[in-house]
Amino acid sequence: MTVPQILDELGGVSRRTFYRWRELGQGPAAFKLPNGELRVWRSDFRTWLRQLEAAA
Repeated sequence: MTVPQILDELGGVSRRTFYRWRELGQGPAAFKLPNGELRVWRSDFRTWLRQLEAAA
C-alpha cells in the first residue's frame, strides 16, 4: 500500500501524523522502494489495525 492509500483507509489521518507514528515506532511495518517511496504490505497494515483494536 502507498502512504496515500493508508491515509485514506485511516479516514483522513494527516501525512505528518503517519510519519510521526513511524518515528515513534507506533506505525505499521513499512519498507522503502529503491526510489525512496514507502510501502506497507496490506497484511501488515491489517495486523497493525487489529493490534490497535485489541489495545483499545
